Amino acid sequence: MQKREFTDLDDLRLIYRGNKILSDLFSKSIHSIRQLTVDDASAKGFYRFLQNERVSEENIVSNLSANCVAACKGKYVVCIQDTTEINLSSHINRINKDDDIGTTNAKNKKGLGFLLHPSLVLDATEGIPYGYADIKVWNRTLEFTSKHDRKYNTLPIEQKESYKWIEVSKNTKAVLADVVAGMVIVQDREGDIYEQFAVVPDIKTDLLIRARTNRTLTDRTKLFSCLSDVKPKGTYKLQVAAKKNRKKRTATIEIRFKEVGIRKTDAASKNAPATLKLNLIEAKEVGYEGMDKICWRLLTTIAVEDVEAAKLCIEWYSWRWTVEEVFKILKKEGYNIEASDLEYASSIRKMCLMIMEVVIKLFLMRIAYAEPELALSADNCFTKAEQEFLEKQIVNLEGKTEKQKNPYKTKDLKRYVWAIARLGGWKGYESKRYPGITTLWTGLKYFKAAYQGWEIMRDVSTR
Repeated sequence: MQKREFTDLDDLRLIYRGNKILSDLFSKSIHSIRQLTVDDASAKGFYRFLQNERVSEENIVSNLSANCVAACKGKYVVCIQDTTEINLSSHINRINKDDDIGTTNAKNKKGLGFLLHPSLVLDATEGIPYGYADIKVWNRTLEFTSKHDRKYNTLPIEQKESYKWIEVSKNTKAVLADVVAGMVIVQDREGDIYEQFAVVPDIKTDLLIRARTNRTLTDRTKLFSCLSDVKPKGTYKLQVAAKKNRKKRTATIEIRFKEVGIRKTDAASKNAPATLKLNLIEAKEVGYEGMDKICWRLLTTIAVEDVEAAKLCIEWYSWRWTVEEVFKILKKEGYNIEASDLEYASSIRKMCLMIMEVVIKLFLMRIAYAEPELALSADNCFTKAEQEFLEKQIVNLEGKTEKQKNPYKTKDLKRYVWAIARLGGWKGYESKRYPGITTLWTGLKYFKAAYQGWEIMRDVSTR
């Protein structure tokens, strides 16, 4: 795994400053520049970096993309897209109203901020996060304008906000096509756009998108009911975790699939082909009638010839939670970037991109621990000095019984993730749930405070 750092900016001093910011964002796990820096000079350097015109959003995304490319060479990858808004409405009287900020919530016309749409790249076999092939950052205008006023439905696809799905897919292909063995682009229902199925897939690129509309197919049947008379090709069990309005249960899922022909809609571009052949996969829960009953209908360009291929597609689609976790850590369950006290949206936008790169390390930590057979070096996340300090912490964190001992070897990332998780409140029992992203994020905050104290003690003792 490659280091996740800046390598290409106009000035070596900018590279140094950018990498120092990435390091502090990871180890201190906070967004406040005053808390990230140790003195006024460091704080000024941080502010200047974010406001420097030679460090554009494009520069940052390009460096993040290069890190991703270096990590995933020769791999088959899953590229997951989704959108989130950064709402800065609580700072409406403080933040500068410039070209980098606009309305975000069309329902009440009070939202103020911008939007992010990343293409998160994962290993198709192990789910290891490699980084971002592309991240689109944009904002709407400050004055709210409804779709009706903009005559949105008559606009060409390139002028619609929904073009983000196609644009980021094309950028992902451009970045990865000559690097990876192949890729499948995964999107939720909003990405179910006819033009995308027509222009994105190629010999190395497949689409896997949850169906949004009950299309009329080329054989005149409806998409959502065309599998109703098809016998299930297989079943499997799925553990459903409890959430708001969702019960914890073991779900039984029936799998059906078939090839379908879809027709161009009236709203589709004139130069789009009249029909397209796709594969439809249905994963439907049986024996349960709650409002949260599972029913996924997935459209894909992948050849689905047996139930194992269908199951693999369903698993890849379920990995969408990873990009949602990125957004959670970026926002209220982690760095809380929407509470930033920066005055310029351009600076907050750059900070968001840098935090998103840091979150990749958190995912590496979590996956390394959750997958016992996966071997990742501790050097992916911690320096030699930090590993030395964590070894001393492990002595204090281990309990008296064997079940409370750290079972991993030195240099294995899992060994140090164990220590960070313990600092974040995890009890250390292997029989319990693996530590989650939020636990690791909390543990890192305690780790950095203790590590700074250790560095001061070590420096004083050598004078």
